[in-house]
Amino acid sequence: MAIDELDGRLLELLAREPRIGVLEASRRLGVARGTAQARLDKLRSTGVIRGFGPEVDPAAIGFPVTAFATLEIKQGRGGEVRAHLASVPEVLELHTITGQGDMLCRLVARSNADLQRVIDEVVGFDGIVRSATAIVMENPVPYRTTPLVRHAAHPHPRPRPQAHLSPSDSPSSGPHRSPPPG
Repeated sequence: MAIDELDGRLLELLAREPRIGVLEASRRLGVARGTAQARLDKLRSTGVIRGFGPEVDPAAIGFPVTAFATLEIKQGRGGEVRAHLASVPEVLELHTITGQGDMLCRLVARSNADLQRVIDEVVGFDGIVRSATAIVMENPVPYRTTPLVRHAAHPHPRPRPQAHLSPSDSPSSGPHRSPPPG
């Protein structure tokens, strides 16, 4: 679904202040309350807004270690593997993927030693053939959607960085010749 500038402004406001009421949102956006409510309802019904629950930081509740595991699964066992992984509380996300492996999951653990326990629980299922795990060292760009919302609400090409050329490197100055060795 495409969003317009008003949808984008509403989504940004909700991202900044998730507990804001519709009346206050309409006041800040400069639109009627009914307009804000209709836009909010549309964004929810089309799945753009998936929820209003709190964002929980796993580290703050005792799970500071994050890792990604790429899993290779036995053919025809995808449904069983999904059900198994959904039963492991430390599996935060699961994606089916292309390339190396069949599934990618984000895991959390209480420590590196506890991560081994989580990995053992994940791969200790008959439908999983092999796994490769990478431990997250830092998360410099946490999950975010606001820049994407801005881009979707105001689609325009981003300028590409231009290389800085000296006059002799300019395409209009002809081929570049090196001075003779001397």
